Amino acid sequence: MSKSFRIGQIVPSSNTTMETEIPAMLLARQAIRPERFTFHSSRMRMKKVVKEELAAMDAESDRCAVELSDARVDVLGYACLVAIMAMGRGYHRVSQERLTKHTAENGGAAPVITSAGALVDALKVMKAKRVVVVAPYMKPLTELVVEYIQSEGFEVIDYRALEIPDNLEVARHDPRNLPEIVQSMRYQDADVIVLSACVQMPSLPVVPKVEALTGKPVVTAAIATTYAMLRELDLEAVVPGGGVLLSGAY
Repeated sequence: MSKSFRIGQIVPSSNTTMETEIPAMLLARQAIRPERFTFHSSRMRMKKVVKEELAAMDAESDRCAVELSDARVDVLGYACLVAIMAMGRGYHRVSQERLTKHTAENGGAAPVITSAGALVDALKVMKAKRVVVVAPYMKPLTELVVEYIQSEGFEVIDYRALEIPDNLEVARHDPRNLPEIVQSMRYQDADVIVLSACVQMPSLPVVPKVEALTGKPVVTAAIATTYAMLRELDLEAVVPGGGVLLSGAY
């Protein structure tokens, strides 16, 4: 009998993409590997992607971690990269440690992965030094994300802020626009393209296309989170259509 794993997701209330893309990847994996997955979410309120709402939302993550540990999930993903990065450098480590502790105290110990930490770790796994970044946020928040990535030891040689303040509108951004956006950037000198530094901005359908167009490895916050979850569960990190990171090369 194949083993089944419960995937917990701590999700901003207005996020509609995290529960689309991460299940899509893990369900695609089921076609080539025996393990099975179920998906369980808890929501924290957030509508506008501004620093004040992000900080208030992050405070709710503790409740979400406890709720999901009631369901005895095997791993938890914190689905908001900018909320973590806006809280100051290195905050993903603080958040992961605190939330993991809450699950243990609730008798349902499970590792917590933040999409922010997962992206940073993925860039290390991919041995990236120079990266380009596409983000949906307003410019000041995008600059915070760029600074955070740089503080982790990477050089961001170019970035695009798409300046979409409403989180529901971020989810409506057509991923088919992304290849053209990337082609207008200085990606030629980059080791890795971060196609979506946001788990709310859809990008999964065009990852293979952007890799083919640019000849560069492409990663997104959702792909990085999926990779981190699979590694945390001690499973082979392979997903068809999940870009180079999930090709089995790492």
